[in-house]
Amino acid sequence: MITEEVLQTPNSYLTFQLNNERFAIHVSKLLNIIELIPVTQVPKSPDFIKGVINLRGSILAVIELKMKLNLEASNYTKESCIVVLQVLVEGEPTDVGVIVDSVHDVIEIDEKEIQPPLNVGVKFKSEFVKGVFKFKDRFIMILDIDKIFSDKLLELY
Repeated sequence: MITEEVLQTPNSYLTFQLNNERFAIHVSKLLNIIELIPVTQVPKSPDFIKGVINLRGSILAVIELKMKLNLEASNYTKESCIVVLQVLVEGEPTDVGVIVDSVHDVIEIDEKEIQPPLNVGVKFKSEFVKGVFKFKDRFIMILDIDKIFSDKLLELY
């Protein structure tokens, strides 16, 4: 369970998995983590929009984050879930769900330890990456979630 104390920590990041890669987003963007439930498709929507769900009486767009980042698609597992975020779309706070393969930890990252994003040999758009952090034996890419959703994505409804 994400506590209010964790959400107010300036260097806390939620880590999650997409294929074999580990990513992180700042917990200030995190609203909820829910199980993967059936999604209603929206006709003529971009490929990366999986559809919409009813979340406590509100319509929530659900995004295939792998497609948005140009990562290879894979099957869902029992660990797949929807991370509900609040992002800025054209300066307005907007709730959106993103499908991830699994959620891992909330970790503390010292801003001084974040390295600039890599531009060589990456499989996704590096403008969506704020930086890279080495955690234990692997690299974690810190996403700029507002940049990912800066392109009039949610004008569906």
